[in-house]
This record gives sequence, structure tokens and C-alpha cells, in this order.
Amino acid sequence: MRAPRVTEIGAPPPARAAIAARTLRTDRWWLAPLLTTLGLSVFVVYATIRSFVRTAYWVDEYHYLTPFYSPCISESCVPGASHLGVWVGELPMWIPLAFLSLPFLLGFRLTCYYYRRAYYRSIWLAPPACAVAEPHARYTGETRLPLIIQNSHRYFFYFAVVISSINTYDAVRAYQGPNGSFGLGLGTLIITANVILLWAYTVSCHSCRHVTGGRLKHFSAHPVRYRLWTWVSRLNTRHMQFAWITLGTLILTDFYIMLVASGTISDLRLIN
Repeated sequence: MRAPRVTEIGAPPPARAAIAARTLRTDRWWLAPLLTTLGLSVFVVYATIRSFVRTAYWVDEYHYLTPFYSPCISESCVPGASHLGVWVGELPMWIPLAFLSLPFLLGFRLTCYYYRRAYYRSIWLAPPACAVAEPHARYTGETRLPLIIQNSHRYFFYFAVVISSINTYDAVRAYQGPNGSFGLGLGTLIITANVILLWAYTVSCHSCRHVTGGRLKHFSAHPVRYRLWTWVSRLNTRHMQFAWITLGTLILTDFYIMLVASGTISDLRLIN
């Protein structure tokens, strides 16, 4: 039988204190999980509604297409919105027009390392804060369904790169004026800023960092990949900020295009 551990004076240590309270913290530890839940909920509700309403998502005069409807490749799309052509016929109302991209973008965001931490703590309360016990009796990690799907994040990253490239093409099209000549408006700047930030969020991903510098034993033998890894690593330290900023820019971009497309406001034109 193992001998009990003794203190400096030779007496056994006291038993662990029995604390009935969930936590002894007296600060507002619940505020951060609450704000995270509210922020994610606002985006999910807004994005869901806008993805299914099928109105005011395309400004034909300035070639503005909201990212919630890109790419629009069905016959259900309004004329001009199908930048990549029409691939499928009419879609029922319960299928979003951006059905080709939204599932992969959702998978990329849901399996993102930062978003995992955000909704694990705020929604699943696992745990909600430091020194606060979680309500779950067992923890199996990401080894069983459904959380084992989180390991597919690296594959969703490649799809996100493709979709960000499509968004970039949409932004380039937004520089076309009414008569096919070069044009620049406030909507063009908003779309461009959103695409730049989406790229920043995508390439600052942990999976991108692994792609650029993972499995290298000697950086000196791979100077190009080392330089790329260095740049991505710098962005990676801001991955959380990009994750939240892009939620805001996506809403802002869609909302502005909706206002212009519906005739509520006119686009502020700077050139043409």
C-alpha cells in the first residue's frame, strides 16, 4: 500500500475542500460567453434569412452580387447574376441559390479552430470560463460523432480557397460601369474590402499554416516555403480578429447591396 504524502512537519495533507458552488469567481465571467452567443446568433439568423429570400441580391447596372448568392448558377437566378454560367435548372425555394458554396463555407467556419473554441465555450459550455465547471459529466474529445467531423477542417480549407477566388472574380466584375467601361462606387469598395478580409481570414487559418510549413524538418532547405510560413504565421496571430471582422463585413456587404438592389438608396458613384 502506498504511503500517504506528508508535509514538512510530518502530518498528512488535508483533504480537498468540498465546494458546493459551481465557481468561486465573483467577476462577470458569463459575459464573454453571452456576447459570443449573441454575436454568432445574429450572423446565423441574418445569413439564413438572406440566403433564402431570393430578393435584392444583384445590381445589374454595377454588377454587384452579394456573397450570400455567389456563385449563382441556376435558372432561378435573376438575369446577369450568373457570372459563371447556368449549370442547373430551376431550384425549389428550400434550396439556396448559392447551394454550391454555402455548405462548404459553413463547414469551413464550423470546423475552424477559433470557432470551435468560441461555440464550445459559449454554447456547449465546455467549459464556459476558467475555473468554472462545465455541466457535462463526460468528455470524449473529437474522437466520436459528431465532433470527429471537426478533423475534416483541412479539406474544407481547400474549398474555401476556391470560393474566395470566386468572390475575388465577383469583386473584379464590380469595377465594371453601366456601359461596360471602368466604374467605381462605394459598393465596389465595400465588396473589395470584404474580399480582402475574407482572404486574410482564409490564409490565416491553421490549416494554411500547416500547408505552407508543415512537415518540414529543415527550413533552410526550403526558403520559399519558410517565407510563406512566416507570413501566414503573422496572420495566424490575428485569426480570431479576422473571424469576427469577416462576419461583420459579410453582413455589411450584403446589406448594402440589398439596399441598392431594392432601390432604397443609390450607389455613391466615384467614377462612371
